[in-house]
Amino acid sequence: MEAPWRQGGRGRGRARPGDELATRSGAAARPVAARGRGGARAAAAGTIGEGASGECRVLPPTRAAGPRAGELAVARSPCRWRELSSLKKFDEIKKANQAAAKKLVEDQLSSSSEDDDEDAEVKQGKILDKTFTIYTSQTDGDASELERTRQYMNEAFQSGAMTCLICIASVKRNQAVWSCCGCFCIFHLVCIQKWAKDSLFLVSSPLTDDDFGKKDYPWPCPKCRFEYRRSETPSRYYCYCGKVENPTVDPWLVPHSCGQICEREFKPSCGHKCLLLCHPGPCPPCPKMVTTTCHCKKAKPVPRRCSAKEWSCRLPCGRTLPCGQHACENPCHAGDCQPCPRVSKQRCICGRQTAERLCASPQWQCDQVCGKCLPCGNHTCEKVCHAGPCGDCPRSGKRSCPCGKTKFTLPCTEDVPTCGDSCDKVLECGIHKCSQRCHRGPCEICRQEVEKQCRCGKHTKRMPCHKPYLCETKCTKIRDCQKHQCRRKCCSGNCPPCDQVCGRTLGCRNHKCPSGCHRGSCNPCPETVDVKCNCGKTVIKVPCGRERTIKPPKCKQLCSRPPTCHHSSQEKHYCHFGRCPPCRQPCQKTLTCGHLCPVSCHDEALVKQTGLHQSAGPWEQPSEPAFIQTALPCPPCEVPIPVECLGQHEVSPLPCHSANPYSCKRFCGRLLDCQNHTCMKECHHVTELNSSTDGKKAGPECSQCEEECTKPRPAGCPHRCVLPCHPGDCPSCLQMVKIKCHCKLSVLYIECLKLTCADLKEKELLISCRNQCPKELPCGHRCKEICHSGSCPLNCSQKVKLRCLCKRLKKEVQCSKIQEGQVSLECDALCKEMKRKAYEIKEAEAKAALEEEKRRQQAELEAFENRLKGRRKNKRRKDEVEVEQSSWQKYKNLIMLPVFGVAVVMV
Repeated sequence: MEAPWRQGGRGRGRARPGDELATRSGAAARPVAARGRGGARAAAAGTIGEGASGECRVLPPTRAAGPRAGELAVARSPCRWRELSSLKKFDEIKKANQAAAKKLVEDQLSSSSEDDDEDAEVKQGKILDKTFTIYTSQTDGDASELERTRQYMNEAFQSGAMTCLICIASVKRNQAVWSCCGCFCIFHLVCIQKWAKDSLFLVSSPLTDDDFGKKDYPWPCPKCRFEYRRSETPSRYYCYCGKVENPTVDPWLVPHSCGQICEREFKPSCGHKCLLLCHPGPCPPCPKMVTTTCHCKKAKPVPRRCSAKEWSCRLPCGRTLPCGQHACENPCHAGDCQPCPRVSKQRCICGRQTAERLCASPQWQCDQVCGKCLPCGNHTCEKVCHAGPCGDCPRSGKRSCPCGKTKFTLPCTEDVPTCGDSCDKVLECGIHKCSQRCHRGPCEICRQEVEKQCRCGKHTKRMPCHKPYLCETKCTKIRDCQKHQCRRKCCSGNCPPCDQVCGRTLGCRNHKCPSGCHRGSCNPCPETVDVKCNCGKTVIKVPCGRERTIKPPKCKQLCSRPPTCHHSSQEKHYCHFGRCPPCRQPCQKTLTCGHLCPVSCHDEALVKQTGLHQSAGPWEQPSEPAFIQTALPCPPCEVPIPVECLGQHEVSPLPCHSANPYSCKRFCGRLLDCQNHTCMKECHHVTELNSSTDGKKAGPECSQCEEECTKPRPAGCPHRCVLPCHPGDCPSCLQMVKIKCHCKLSVLYIECLKLTCADLKEKELLISCRNQCPKELPCGHRCKEICHSGSCPLNCSQKVKLRCLCKRLKKEVQCSKIQEGQVSLECDALCKEMKRKAYEIKEAEAKAALEEEKRRQQAELEAFENRLKGRRKNKRRKDEVEVEQSSWQKYKNLIMLPVFGVAVVMV
C-alpha cells in the first residue's frame, strides 16, 4: 500500500506529507505547496478552502478570528479536516517508528553475538544428546564411535555449512533435499532431479532410435560419482532414514530429520539396525554386544562389540601352510595364512638343477632346453625344462604343404615340398587372394589396381589395393559437444569426442570447467577454499564459491589485540572480527576516599546522544540513535564501612560515601528508672551522664515510665499490685478470695495471702467444708469420707445381701469384698435336688406331647385311607374320628399346680 503523502505527488516533484490532500471525489489530489516550502507558509498564513472543482486552495486570513469562528471554519472545510487527520496519523507513525528503533538499539546493545552463539551451542548440544541417547545407553556412555556422524550433524546445524554443490547455495531447514547414499552429500531435490535428467539425456543422446530405451543407463552423484539407475531418480522429499515423506520442520530436531529411530541396516551388514534418531551421514558402528571367538578358534568366546567382533588372541596360528611341511607361526590372524617364509633347496621341474627357494613355491623351471631324444630317434626335445614325457616328434605323421591344399606322409627327416598349385591365401586387404604358386613364407602385398572410395565417401580414385585413400575434405559435422565442428580430414562420420577444453565459468564464479567440451551442466567445482578466522589460526574448508556467504569459523584462540583502556592487559576472550567487547575488568582507580573503584571498566562506555537532530516534519524518517564512546567518572564508593547507630544497638556496614551515624529504627531499649521497662522511642541519641557507669541506663532524652506494675504475682494470686510501676518487690496481697470447696457444694472466703503461702496439706484443709462427701462410688453407695480433693477411695464398707445362683440361699457381706471377688455363695444339696425334679417334669411333658402328636397323625392317616377305598360313595359326609384322651392330658393340670407352688415357696 502506498503512503498517503505519495499518492498523486509524482507530477511536479517531491512533496511532503502535509502538502498533499486527497479529495473524496476521486480526482487527482494536487499539492498545495508544489513549488517548494512556500506552500507551508501559505497554509499557515491563510485558510485552506475547497474550490468549485473540488481541489483545495489557500484562502486569505479573515478578521473574524476567535475560537468559535475557527471551529466553524474547520468543521465546514472537509479539506482542513482531512489535513488534520493525516497529520495525526503521521505523528502516530512517527512515534511508533521511533519506539521500534529505540527498542532495536537497546536489544543490540544488551545482547551480544557471543551470547546468541552460546545459546545456539547449548540448544545444539541438547539435540545431539537426545539423538545419541539410545546409542550411548548400549555403549555405557562411550561416544568415541560417533565422531564422524557428529561431524555431519554439526554441519547440518552450522549456518552455510550444508551447501548444494549443484547450485552453490545454502541448504535451509524448510527446503526439500536428497542425500547420496555413497558420500552422504546433501543436494536440493530440484537440483538433483535436474542433474539426473541432464545426465541421462547426455548418455542416451548418441544412441539411434532403435537402441533408445533398450538399456537402463545410470546417472552419477555430482560428488562421488556413485551411479544410480533411472528408476532411482528421486521424486519425493524424504527424511534421512526414508520413513517419513515431507518431514515437518522442528527446531528441536536435526534439520530434515523425522525424529524417529533410524533403523537402517549397518554396513557391513551384521543383522542389527541403527539405534540413533534419524540423522545425516553414515550410521556409526554397531554397538550391540555379541559373543565371539578369535580368528584361530583357540580362545574361549568373549563378549565384544558387534562392530569389532573379529579379534586376535595373539597366540601362534598353528595352521598347516600350503607347503604341507610347516605350521603358521604368525599371531592369530584373519583370512588365509601367508605363504611359508622358510627357504629350502628345491630341484627344478626337470631335476637337473638345485637352488635355494621359498618353501611356498617349490616348483620352478631352469633355463636349459630339455634335449632328450624323441621317439623318432632323429630329433631332440626343444622344450625348456618341463615335467612329464616329451611327446611325439612334431615332424611325424601327415604334414601339409605351405598352402595347405596337399598332405604328405614323409619321414621326419625330410621337409615337405611345395605342391605347385596356386597359393590362393587371402591377402591383407581381405579382398584378393595370392596369385603365386605354393610357397614358403608370407605372401606379398596386394598390388592390384582398384577403384577405391575415400573414408568419407565423397571421392573415388583408381590406385593399388594396399594403399589407403584419404581425401582432403574436412568434416563439417558437429561433435557430441554440440558446439564445435569435427574438422578432421576425410572423416568416416563416426566423429571422435571433442578434444577442446570446456572453459565455461563454474557455479563458484572463481574457476572454469577443466573437463573436455561437453553438453549440459558442468560438474560442480572440485576445489575447496579456506575460510579463516581473524587471527588465521582456525581454518575451515568450504566448497569454492561459498567463502563469500559463509560465516567465519569460531576460533578458540585468545584475542591478541592490545587493550584500549587504562588496564595493562585486556580481558581474555576468543578471536573475533570487529571491535573488541567492552572491558569488564574492575576499574581499580583510586577514589578520593582512598579505596579502589570496584565497578567494571568505564573508559569506553557507549553513551547515547539525544537532541542532536531536530526532524523537519512528520514525513522525515527518524534517524538511528547515535552513540559515542566516552570515559565516565567513577561512581560513588560502595566499600562497606562499619558505622554504629545513634542508640548503639548495632554496627552496620554502610557505603563509604554515606558512612554517617544513623537510626536503626529499633526501640531505644534502655532501662528506665522503674527498673522494669525500657525506652520505647525510636533509636535516638542519648546523653551519657558523668555519674552513670552503665551504658544501658536511660538518659534525659528517653521517655518516662507511666505503666502499671506488671511484676509477676505469687503463684495462685490473681490480683494486681496496687502500686504503680516501681522497683523492688510488691507488698503482700490482703484481699479475700471466693472459692468453692472440694465437693463444689459450699462457697468459702479465704485470705489470698494464706492461700498462696500454704503448702499442700494446709491448702487441702483450707478448701475443705468439713461435710460428708456427696460423691457416689462405682458400687452405687455414697462416699463415707469428709469433703476431700481427688477421687474417692474404693473400699466401700456398706453391708449387702449375697444370694446363690438359684436365689434360695442369702448372706450379708461387705460391699468392697464383693467388688474385689473375695466372697461367693454356692448352691447346696437341696437346691440341686429341686433342679433335678424340675428337669424330670419338663422331660415328661415333652414325651407326652410327642405321643399325642403320633396318635393324631395315625388318625389322619386312617381317615385318608378310608376315603381312598371308596366306602360310603353315595353318602357325602365327613369321617368323625374320636381320639381318646390319655390320662396325662386329663390330670396334668391337677398335678402341675401343686408342684409349681412348692417350688416357688422353696425359692
